[in-house]
Amino acid sequence: MKKLVFPLAFLVLIGTGCAKDNPWNNSGDNTANNGAGSTSGVTGSTTAEIYEDEEDMVDNTQFVRTISIVFSESGSATVTGDDKAIVTVNGNKVIANNTSTKEKVKYELSGSTSNGYFKVYSDNKQAIVLNSVSITNPNGAAINNQGHKRCFVIVNGTSTLADGSSYTETPADEDEKAAFFSEGQLIFSGSGTLNVTAKGKSGITSDDYVRIVDAPTINVSSSAGHALRGKDAVIINGGALTAQASAHMKKGVASDSLVLFNGGVTTINVTGGVAYDDDDKEYKSSAGVKADQLFVMNAGSLTITNTGQGGKGISGDGPGYFQGGTVDVSVTGSNYGRSSSDNSKSAKGIKFDGNIYISAGSVSSKAANHEAIESKGKIEITGGTVYAQSKDDAINSAAMMAITGGSVCAYSTGNDGLDANGNLYIEGGVVYAIGAGSPEVAVDANTEGGYKLYVNGGVLFAIGGLENGAVLSQSCYQSTSWNKGTWYSMSVGNKVYSFKTPSSGGNGLVVSAPSQPGLYSGTTPSGGTGAFNGMAVFDGSYSGGNAVSLSTYTSQGGMGGPGGGGGGRPGGGGGRP
Repeated sequence: MKKLVFPLAFLVLIGTGCAKDNPWNNSGDNTANNGAGSTSGVTGSTTAEIYEDEEDMVDNTQFVRTISIVFSESGSATVTGDDKAIVTVNGNKVIANNTSTKEKVKYELSGSTSNGYFKVYSDNKQAIVLNSVSITNPNGAAINNQGHKRCFVIVNGTSTLADGSSYTETPADEDEKAAFFSEGQLIFSGSGTLNVTAKGKSGITSDDYVRIVDAPTINVSSSAGHALRGKDAVIINGGALTAQASAHMKKGVASDSLVLFNGGVTTINVTGGVAYDDDDKEYKSSAGVKADQLFVMNAGSLTITNTGQGGKGISGDGPGYFQGGTVDVSVTGSNYGRSSSDNSKSAKGIKFDGNIYISAGSVSSKAANHEAIESKGKIEITGGTVYAQSKDDAINSAAMMAITGGSVCAYSTGNDGLDANGNLYIEGGVVYAIGAGSPEVAVDANTEGGYKLYVNGGVLFAIGGLENGAVLSQSCYQSTSWNKGTWYSMSVGNKVYSFKTPSSGGNGLVVSAPSQPGLYSGTTPSGGTGAFNGMAVFDGSYSGGNAVSLSTYTSQGGMGGPGGGGGGRPGGGGGRP
């Protein structure tokens, strides 16, 4: 296994499947745990851990000198502290060239200009302090760092950066891809506010990585490109980030490799639709977050809305790890093109070409017209709380799907609740699955491909029946009718699980638990913890209601119908991991 070390961090995957799923595994540790008796092959949570470089902390760097630059609307920018003639000034067009001194320099920017910029060349680390500065460059980037080393950006007060609609002054041998562009790493810190508005290209871009630490507030928008992009990585450790992208096929946050959330509050709004990419010769859709190799959610909050046609909430070409924090995705756009066309793009909530692992935190994904959560590989849910609502399959995997822990609600108004194109295992946790009605079911495995549904444990409340031919190691029970918009309370030992039924759904109700449950209709839940977008209450109590008569559910000739549901599958089989 090739070992790849980021300039800022290295990544270790611990658990099942890690060596296969990620090129950055450098631990060789496939330790299994807590998997006794698992038929799915899920032997413990697979995690992605990031170990960060202390050199990313600005306090660990000592700067030799500080140069102050004050921009002026009425005249030229003024410079103080530059005893080595590093800086040249042409009106409010300011260039710092520190390639000869090799010193670590801090540049403090203040004042205001509507026709200027700050550009810096350096072979060493540097810091740019934004002291309530306002820079608009009608012909290109407001700040352009051509250095390839770390660039610390310290945000003080309230600063504003803006580009122009066309970049007409960019030298032929230089890149200038954003209103705030950097060849090297951009590391934002401080406690002030930075507002970046781009209408010519992207908002903030690094050809290395972008990282946010401490507590800055960064508001970045672009009507022409991505809001924020780090080629090698985007790392959010703290602060408050608001990213808006309105151009077709552009992203709120994008990286060619890693997108990692370790904290902070991130809000992303995307409105662009589908467009043809002349460089890659294909149609592309917009996304709130796009990670080409790896997505990791460890902590913090991430809220995404995408109203663009064919748009995605979170999209990844590799695997996705949800290990903590809060994720809330809403995709309301329609699908683009015909499904049989190569140019079609579906509006999906969370979509990964690689596997999806959910082990902790809260994940909510709602998609108006296509899958809420989809993996072109397998899906493993070992913990956390998951709510998925869609007109298509709520949660869909091209291969195996296993739920061994956590709380999962898969609510489809037009297709299957849970749909796996390989084997589907329910072995633990709490599962609330809602299918739209025949031929769709609540829980669907790919029987046509020779795979099966296995119910081996956990608490299950399913509206619309189960896939025929299921292997039921844990007893299941059914009621042939159910009432819409009604609270049902399910007692399992000394625990109570209450579920509110939707206004529509498939015929029949199936329940299962480690011991035979009692079921009551028309109850009033109280206490406990709410879940599933107000559709469930756990560990509470209830009053009122009528006992529901349950009979033993058998997997043959049950509610699922031959083959159960089937629409909207991404194709492919895949069995046990």
